[in-house]
Formats: sequence, structure tokens, C-alpha cells
Amino acid sequence: MKTAALKKFRHRLQQQEPVVGLWVTLESASLTEMAVALGVDWVVVDAEHGHLDWKDINEHIRAALRSETVVLVRLAERSTALTKRALDIGADGVVIPWIETADQLREAVQDCHYPPAGRRGIGGERATVWGQCMAQHTAEANDQVLVVPILESVRAIPQIHELAAVPGVDVFFFGPADFSASAGFRGQWEGPGIAQQILQLKDVLRSAGRHCGLLTTSLENLQQRQREGFRMLGLGTDSGLLLRSLHQTLAGVGRDSVPAPSLDPRERRPVQAILPNRPVGMQPDRPALIADPHGSFGLELQAGVAVRPLVGAHNGARRLTTILVTLQPLASLDYHTHPFSESITVLSGLLEVLVEGRVYRLGPLDNITIPRWLPHAAHNPDPTVPAVLHTAMASDTPARTLVAQSFTEVEMPTECSGLPGAERITRIQTAARIQGVGPQAEFVDHFNADLLPGLEMSGGYARFMPGGRLPAHLHDFDESICIIEGQATCVVEGQVHALQNCQTAMVPRGRVHYFRNDSDQPMAMIWVYAGPQPERILVDEQLALTACAGEGSEP
Repeated sequence: MKTAALKKFRHRLQQQEPVVGLWVTLESASLTEMAVALGVDWVVVDAEHGHLDWKDINEHIRAALRSETVVLVRLAERSTALTKRALDIGADGVVIPWIETADQLREAVQDCHYPPAGRRGIGGERATVWGQCMAQHTAEANDQVLVVPILESVRAIPQIHELAAVPGVDVFFFGPADFSASAGFRGQWEGPGIAQQILQLKDVLRSAGRHCGLLTTSLENLQQRQREGFRMLGLGTDSGLLLRSLHQTLAGVGRDSVPAPSLDPRERRPVQAILPNRPVGMQPDRPALIADPHGSFGLELQAGVAVRPLVGAHNGARRLTTILVTLQPLASLDYHTHPFSESITVLSGLLEVLVEGRVYRLGPLDNITIPRWLPHAAHNPDPTVPAVLHTAMASDTPARTLVAQSFTEVEMPTECSGLPGAERITRIQTAARIQGVGPQAEFVDHFNADLLPGLEMSGGYARFMPGGRLPAHLHDFDESICIIEGQATCVVEGQVHALQNCQTAMVPRGRVHYFRNDSDQPMAMIWVYAGPQPERILVDEQLALTACAGEGSEP
């Protein structure tokens, strides 16, 4: 145990200074040696996930001996036996995953302390210099050992005040991805509302005199987390930092790509090169416009069903219509068909969609996409709360034909993704997330011609964390972008717009634009393209910052 390093670590925290470190997941002890040489405050060796064995862990600890870098071992679980082993071979403390209650945390603290305060056994390993410094080590270990619990479950939320009161804990770490999964948002780093919950828990812990930490995902995120009051800041994982550098370097020679989950190189998607100029033939012929649904005209389709237009022929869009639909409590929309495809995303409330009698129950941010000519209806089953929907149609001239035929209703399972060759269901809690489109942004594809062959449009959901953004780009088709959460900054060829509360940008073919999140809260959008694939042409950002040559200011 490196007492001097631990005292320095705690002193920096007491002075409200950040302690920065590396999360190690790979076997080479040279990684820890490099981090120590660069003077990081801490290293966590991950023995929960991945393939490290005790020989690897021992080598990482050895690489930090006689340094001022604290070395912690993240255990696979709260375990007296695993804790003893990690501390005996010289770890300065342990990181305990999935702590949800004060009793669990008290057990973890006891595991790290010698009797009578705890139940750690006295071993003749590196911690006691193989039995030669037993008295000295056992005299100081209880006061110096670091116990770092990870809060990564929503079940910890009601226990937070009790957790903060457990003695023997200086720092609490957060695991946003597992926290999101426990809230039903599997695969997201910070699902809807999770960022705010973590900040609230952090404030409770800080008010109790405890410090908080987490892994950061970029330089911008590192600076943001420091401003938010997190003090134990992970610069990243060893593999993550390596991949970040590889992506940046490959991009410099036009070879960057996004791997597939299968690791099959044949499924690798190349990252598009940034063009210095607008492609020939892509000169725009219409301005970008901002639609505010709260100020637009409304139309009642039938009793209790109202629509407000966002994008369509009324503001110059081609082959695309998007609207907001409100179904009052218990209101229904009768069976009908369209000569084009339709996509429905629930923004709030509950919705039942019936497709030829197949009944799908959807919640907020769930999506259903229905190909052309397929009879369907909708119903709000809630007796008190309206259902608000974002609807997209692959036409600038909406039309529908009522269907008199009746259908036998069949309740479809919650996990059902639709009928092959017909409708497609995307549920937000289990939807695949796409990373790498832009920093601090993740996307969900709801529909395109790959997911539904023959579909005329494409679209989905995107969420931007603070600082998130897209690169400057244009499309060979019109686009509708509706901001459904937070506030977005939209930059379109010299024009800057602040959008929120379902305000929607209609960006026509050829207009260079991008979106970013300048706020300190998450931002989310529903995007729809008047093209069968979500294809973008990346261009130099300067093209988005200046008006198109030969044009005056846009209205």
C-alpha cells in the first residue's frame, strides 16, 4: 500500500482539485507504466469485465510500485475473498460494482478493514512486504485503504442518503451505461433522464462531504464533468483512448471506418470524407425554413384527433410531410390507407396502433412504420392523458382513403417487432444505438429501405448530450428535423436558429447545415429524410457558416 500516494490523492480531493486517471482493461502492464510515468493520480485495473487474470492484475500493480499513482482493482463483485486477494497483492483499494444499499456498502468496507473493524485477513504477500512489515502495514491500512463503490442501478436512488452516511468511503463512482440499462435503456450511455438523475445523486453525495467520479468520453466531456463537480475523473479506458486516436489518425488519411458488432471486416462501414466544396449539381433552389407547430394552423381529422403541420408542400418541402398529431383521451382514428408509407413516433402518452387487426401498444419514443396501402387505425387507450405523435409521410401531398372492412383484433406481444414484409416496430428501450455519426450523439434508425424494402423515406431518433453535434453536411433530398427534447442550435448557411418544443427545420436538398447542443442538458430530435437511405454528404464546415454564393439572406 502506497500511503504517500493515498494521502496525496485525498489531499487533492479535500482541496476540490480533480484527480485524473486511466481505466485499464488490457493485459500489458506497460499501459500502467506509461500512465504512471505521465503522473496520473490513479489507475483502476478492471477485473470485472474482460479477460484479465490475477497474474495480469499483479503485473499492473507492480508497474505502479514506488510511485505517487494510486492503483485500485475493480472486483467482479462484492466479495470478501476477492477483496482480500486484491489488497494482499498490493492494491491501494478496491472498486466495488453494483452497490445499491447501505448494507452492501458496509459489507464492502468491512471486507477492506482488519479486525476488529472488519474481517480482512492478514497475509504474507506484497502488502506486508511478504510478512516483513506486518505491524507497520496493519497499523495504517485501515485508515488509508480506498473503498470506491460504483452506483450503477436506479435501485440506489432511494438509498442515496443512507449510502452517503456510510463511514469509510471517500469517493462514489457512477456507471452511466449500467445505470441506463437498469432504467430500461439498454445500450445507451445516458438514457432519457439518466444524466439528470446522476447529477442529482452527485449533489446529494457532495452535500454529505463525499466526492464523485466517472469515466469521461472526450476532452470536452472531461471539462464538462469537472465543471459539474465530479472530482475523480477517468480520462478514458486504455482501449477507448487507443481507438479514439486510431479514428483521428485514420480520418487524416481518409481511411476512418465504423466496425460491425461481429468484428467482420466485410461489414465495416467507411467514414465519409469531408468535401471542400458543394458537389456539382447540388446547388439549392429553396431556403431552409423553421416551422413552429404552436403557431401553425390546426385541423381536426375526426372527433378528438387534431393535426398541426410541420413540413410539407405548404412550406416548400418535396416528397415529404411531417405533422404533429394529438389524440385526446380515448379518441380513435378510423381504419385508412395511404398511397405512400407512414411512420409514427409516440412523443408522449400511450398509443394503440391496429394494422389489419394486429394491435401494437406503444409508449413514448416507440415507433411504428407502415408501408403504403396497408390498412391501419389508431386509438388512445388512456382515459385522462392525450397522446402526442410525430407522423411522417413519404409525400408532400397527404391523402388517405377510409377503409370500411373490419378486422379481427389480435394483441401482439410486447417484444414483437412487427410482421415481416409489413409493418415494423422499433421500441426505444431495446433499439440498437448507432455511435460515431458525431461526437456525443447517438442515433436509432426507425425506418429505411434496408429495414423495410421498397420504403420511399428514411428516418429515426437522435439524442445529443451537452456538447454533442453533427458535422456540416447536405443531402440529395429534403429533410425534416423536429426537436422533441431540450434545445438545439441549427446552423444553415449563415443562419443560426435556436429550436425547441417540437419546432422543426425544413432543410431542402443541397442546403449545408448541422445541429449542435450548446446547452447543459440533453437534446433529442426526430429526423426524416425524403430518401430511402440515411445518406449524408459531408462538407467543409465553412460552407454552413456562410450564405450560399449568389444568394442574399434567407427569410
